[in-house]
Amino acid sequence: MPFLGQDWRSPGQNWVKTEDGWKKTTKDENEANNNVSERHCKEEAYYKENLLLSINYDVATKKRKKDLLNNNTKIPYFHKDQWIYVHKGSTKERHGYCTLGEAFNRLDFCSAIKDTRRFNYVVRLLELIAKSQLPSLSGVAQKNYMNILERVVQKVLEDQQNVRPIKELLQTLYVSLCSLVQDMGKSVLVGNINIWVHRMENILQWQQQLDNIQINRPTNTGMTLLDLPVSLQLNIMHRLSDGRDLLSLGQVCPDLGVLTEDRLLWKNLCQYHFTERQIRRRLIVSDKGHLEWKKMYFKLCRCYPHKEQYSDTLQFCTHCHILFWKDTNHPCTANNPESCTISVSPQGFINLFKF
Repeated sequence: MPFLGQDWRSPGQNWVKTEDGWKKTTKDENEANNNVSERHCKEEAYYKENLLLSINYDVATKKRKKDLLNNNTKIPYFHKDQWIYVHKGSTKERHGYCTLGEAFNRLDFCSAIKDTRRFNYVVRLLELIAKSQLPSLSGVAQKNYMNILERVVQKVLEDQQNVRPIKELLQTLYVSLCSLVQDMGKSVLVGNINIWVHRMENILQWQQQLDNIQINRPTNTGMTLLDLPVSLQLNIMHRLSDGRDLLSLGQVCPDLGVLTEDRLLWKNLCQYHFTERQIRRRLIVSDKGHLEWKKMYFKLCRCYPHKEQYSDTLQFCTHCHILFWKDTNHPCTANNPESCTISVSPQGFINLFKF
C-alpha cells in the first residue's frame, strides 16, 4: 500500500491517461510524449487552417465563376479571346455542346450594346428570342438575357436615344411572357414562377420609365435644322432609315412636312428595305400615273419584314466552326480565312444553337 502524502508515486514517474487506461511513465518518456503531442497539435492546427483557406477559396472561386457566367459582376469582365467554338456534335476533343448562355458571356454582349455599330444587332437578337425562343433557353441563358436587357434599358435611359425600338422590344417580351405563364403552364419556363412574375413587374417598370423620358431641348441658340438650306435638310432626311421618323419630323412644322413628302425619300426607303421583286408585287399608281412610294412603303412594311442592315455583325468561320465579331480575330487555320467567313444575321445566330 502506498504511503499517504503529497505524491505517493515513485520519483521521476508520471501517470498518463491513454486509450487503454492509466499508465506509469518515466520523465524521459513523458517529455517525448509531450513533444509528440505538441507536434501533433501543431500539425492538426496547420491542417485545419489550410482546410479552412481551401474551402474559402473554393467558395470564392465558385461565386466568381457564377457571377461572370450570369454577367452580375460590378466590374465588366472581358474574355481574352472574344470568340466561341460552335459545333452541333460531340467529338473526342470537345465533349458536350455549346450553349446560348455561354455565347452571351463569351461574346460579351453586355459590352456590345455600348458600341453604336452593334446596338441594333443585339436589340434585334433579343427581340427574336423574346418572340419564340424563351422556352428553349436554359436557366443560365435566361438570366443572361434579362441582365443584358436591363443594361440596354439603362443605356437608353441615360442616352435618351433609340427609345421606340426598346419600347417595342419590352412590349413583345411582356406579351410572350404573359402567354407562356398563363396559357401554356408553369413548366414551360425554367425557374420558379414567382421569379418570372417579378421579371414581368420589372418590364412594366422599365416601360413606365421609358414613357416618362423627357428630351431636353438644347440650350444653345445657334443654327437649327430650319436654318439650313433645303438641299441640306433633304440630305439629312435621306439618312433616316425608318419611315415613322420621317412622319414625326414632318409634324414639327409645315415646311418640314412639305419636304417629307418628297417622292425620292420614300423611293429610297422602299429600295433600302425591300427587294425589287417585293416592290413589283405591291405597286400603287396614282391618278396621274406616278408611283405612290409613300403608300407603297407602308404597304410593304405590313406584308414583308425589313431587310436587315447592320454596321457590325457576328461572323462564322465554316472551317474552324468559330463565331466571333467582325472586327475581332480568331485562330483560323485555313490558308485563306476570308473565303470561309460568312456574316451571321440575328436569326442565323439563333439557328446555330438549335441542336
